Amino acid sequence: MKILVADDHVVNRRLLQVLLASEGYEIIEARNGVEALDLLKEATEPVVGLIDWQMPLLEGPEVCRQARLLTDLPPMFLLLLTIRDSKEDIVTGLKAGANDYIIKPYHKDELLARVKIGVQMVELQQSLQARVRELGDALARVNTLSGLLPICQFCKKIRNDRDYWQQVEEYLARYSDIKFSHSICPDCFQVHVQPQLEEMKRG
Repeated sequence: MKILVADDHVVNRRLLQVLLASEGYEIIEARNGVEALDLLKEATEPVVGLIDWQMPLLEGPEVCRQARLLTDLPPMFLLLLTIRDSKEDIVTGLKAGANDYIIKPYHKDELLARVKIGVQMVELQQSLQARVRELGDALARVNTLSGLLPICQFCKKIRNDRDYWQQVEEYLARYSDIKFSHSICPDCFQVHVQPQLEEMKRG
């Protein structure tokens, strides 16, 4: 799991890098808000982001806000890090799109616990997305017939899985989304319909 550490202070980034790397996470760094947003835009795998509130060029809440406007990206979990602790600030950060909020100075165990929750959340989102794709593929195949169909060489009826013989159109209507519109082919018109018409004329 990749962890984005976005902070304009190099000491803060190094502390977080050492702490998170010790837990086996892969760290990517951003020195300002624009770099952080660019890294989120370029992400090809799920990301947990530790985003400092006060950064040059683009502040943390704005990074979160713009990141949430992006589409077709892997799941992301964004945590704002800040010394601001008022309810108004917390609400502002969460409304901007942050998933969680960590107040500085933070306890390392608390930070690791919140990061772990973020990792679990993006993994769950990723799993759900994969499941949705699988269901979509299954639905796309559900109306597609495949395999061998026993068909009578004389009357052309099809034997279903209950060993019952039924008309082709009845079978296909039941096991697919095909709708039939009955008509008469030229050969059948000559064989079946034309004689009847001639008979009616003579009568």
